[in-house]
Amino acid sequence: MGVPGAQSQDATAAMLTSPNGQSEQQPAHTPDPVWFYGAFIDAAYLLDFNHPANDLFRSRGTAYKVDYPLVNMAAAYIRKPPSESSRWGMELTAQGGQDSRVFGFSATAPNLSGFQGLRHLGPTDVSYLAPVGKGLTIQGGIFPSFIGYDSLYAKDNFNYTRPWGADLTPYLMMGVNASYPFTGKFTGTFFVANGYWHLADANHVPSWGGQIAYKATSYTTLKETVLVGPHQSDTGFEFWRFLWDSILEWKTERLTTAFEYHVGTEKVAATGQPCALWMSAQLPVHYVISKRWSATVRPEVYWDRDGRLTGFRQTVKANTTTLEYRAPYRDFAATFRLEHRIDDSRGPQGGFFRGAEIAPGMVGLTPTQKLLVLGLIITFDSHL
Repeated sequence: MGVPGAQSQDATAAMLTSPNGQSEQQPAHTPDPVWFYGAFIDAAYLLDFNHPANDLFRSRGTAYKVDYPLVNMAAAYIRKPPSESSRWGMELTAQGGQDSRVFGFSATAPNLSGFQGLRHLGPTDVSYLAPVGKGLTIQGGIFPSFIGYDSLYAKDNFNYTRPWGADLTPYLMMGVNASYPFTGKFTGTFFVANGYWHLADANHVPSWGGQIAYKATSYTTLKETVLVGPHQSDTGFEFWRFLWDSILEWKTERLTTAFEYHVGTEKVAATGQPCALWMSAQLPVHYVISKRWSATVRPEVYWDRDGRLTGFRQTVKANTTTLEYRAPYRDFAATFRLEHRIDDSRGPQGGFFRGAEIAPGMVGLTPTQKLLVLGLIITFDSHL
């Protein structure tokens, strides 16, 4: 991620979606070849009541610039899902904006060669629906991460700003994955990626993992995902990073509630070989008020005992409340979001930037930060 200031089948497609229902990981198999194309622009003003001199939301990887309007992300895409009549699929996404400067990089490892161009690519991959049993989907390239509930793109989420757990786990993976629907309710996926952060070059040993997605009822979905592999120059097994992510979602026509918890650990190849540990949990509740209005409340907590992910030893508690208005017009839509966010960071190195510099290049810290966010997202989505 980098730290500013320091960081498949139709029956199962609904299980593999971002909060707002946008398809992720494996696209739904369509009966006939269909090309989808579109674009979006995501702009916002984050008013930070601490008014830090460096204009930074500390330890963040998305929406991390505050106190003046910015285009955080803009992108254009084209994609064709695989189908039985046309088994090859592809997608190409070109992106830019403030968020593309930081996400996907590591605060503890060098950048990948060619990162200047790769950071401008969102999901960009090829896929193939193999005629094996009920259909084995193989996908290679840059694809949405199997870790986490939230998307890199604010347009696909309930809130404008992302939770801590999302910013500190990969939004995208670069590698290959294979997904198979064992039943109408149970899908299994195996993936291999170039590393924890897809734009970092910690070593030349890939990370790997797997996911099971189980649709227990028409309303309830459970996903369990693991990711393991080295994220240090020393690739010995004892220094591998282990991450477990659990998501339980209950979704009806008007109300969506989810609980996500992940835990990670890693022994650091340094003097004393300390063992780092971190945990994250969130509980978003989204309610559709009417055809155009919706509201979301998201409490969360992030514990970085050893400062391995955020760069600082801290525990962050946050609550985000979002009111959304969506105005569609043909293939276009304008989404307006008014969001209030309060974060509280405690611990030996906790805190958020506040006020003027107290020394050249140094801004003071305070435990609490309040944000008022005005977001505008304009989307265009069509198909052939």
